[in-house]
Amino acid sequence: MHAHDFGTILIVDDTPANLAFLSDALDQVGYKVLVAMDGYSAINQLKLIMPDLILLDVLMPGIDGFETCRRLKNNDDTRTIPIIFMTALDGTADIVKGFDVGAIDYVTKPICNEEVLARVATRLHCSRVIKQFQNAADLGGDIFVIFDRDARVTLIASQARRMLTDYFGEDIDEAMLLPETLRTWLNGLNLSRESLPLNHAPYVIQRDGKRLTIRIIPCASGDQQMLVFNEHTLQGPSIDLLTETFDLTRREAEVIFWVAKGKTNRDIGLILNMSPRTVNKHLEHIYIKLGVETRTAAANKIIHTEN
Repeated sequence: MHAHDFGTILIVDDTPANLAFLSDALDQVGYKVLVAMDGYSAINQLKLIMPDLILLDVLMPGIDGFETCRRLKNNDDTRTIPIIFMTALDGTADIVKGFDVGAIDYVTKPICNEEVLARVATRLHCSRVIKQFQNAADLGGDIFVIFDRDARVTLIASQARRMLTDYFGEDIDEAMLLPETLRTWLNGLNLSRESLPLNHAPYVIQRDGKRLTIRIIPCASGDQQMLVFNEHTLQGPSIDLLTETFDLTRREAEVIFWVAKGKTNRDIGLILNMSPRTVNKHLEHIYIKLGVETRTAAANKIIHTEN
């Protein structure tokens, strides 16, 4: 098998002995290896050739590993390259900071061959799986978010980012934690198992007449998971059907029609040219006619009325 079949690794370290040690270990198992002795050299190399993964030392002359990583993650051409930090055994703060600037993993010095090879192989495998799904998303398929065992996002499509903002009110990007409500849901699933049943209960949220369904599937590497997003517009029944089915007045049907689409009393008042207080009065009568006690129950009953 040719070396380039395994993938290309860029090692960035200012110590020649470390470069030689890592380069030999990776080369022996079939990787193509590139080297750079500082952050500037690494960034310049990436203008000519794109590696599949970068091993990046923290302490270097010029710009350090954190700044190098930050610049790569802020560049659209290099932001998706997985970066593994190399740090000292007591570098807990380095590890946290590394994740904050966009690294996906770390290895501690002194370097252990077996550990480096295992982490590189795992991250490359999952990265390739991620890219396959990302390509599907770009072609109009389902929208994906990839996250690690700490619920920290490692890859997010722009559409998924928009959905998280719309439904959860949080602007989530790579290296950030998923929204707290999603993390709570995930904690209720047994993610330690090798795979989840395909029929596991999804997370469902509705807003402004749309429903977002979220399912989780494991990545092939096992330590990363993928959220699959499906968004649907809730059509709901016609106003005429609502008046006939529930014996509502035309005005009551118009009010509950907009409630089912997630509008507030203030929004409905603006749409129908009435005060929020009048909207609330209509709702009191509507609840009685529908046989429900809450806004949510009324909306659900309307949504499930067949045209």
